[in-house]
Amino acid sequence: MSSAKPFARSACAVANSLDIVGDKWTLLVVRDLLHGKNTYGELADSPEHIPTNILAERLKRLEAAGIVVGTPYQERPVRYAYTLTPKGKALGDVLLAFVRWGKQHIPGTMVMGQGTAAKTAATPRTRKTRAK
Repeated sequence: MSSAKPFARSACAVANSLDIVGDKWTLLVVRDLLHGKNTYGELADSPEHIPTNILAERLKRLEAAGIVVGTPYQERPVRYAYTLTPKGKALGDVLLAFVRWGKQHIPGTMVMGQGTAAKTAATPRTRKTRAK
């Protein structure tokens, strides 16, 4: 018997990747983790104001997918610090592709934060950009 679970839609890599990270919040959580945020409070404080119930669900989904690991740092109440696994860190390349595409095709967009992804994707500014 095979241990591989059947695909939800097809064996397409794009479709299966989108099943894990294709909603409007998940890659923003990964972005923030790449930029050094690691507690629930830090993640909830992102500029996009992710609703707390959605943040909790996305963190559970990312843990189940092996993209994030939650480690308790406080016992009462239990609080977790979240870090990306190597599988999660590999999504940095995906985010860099989004940064490059957005900067090229969506006027006024900018690179957020000071993390590795932002530094690598930054290009010399030839015009002023505005924050959203």
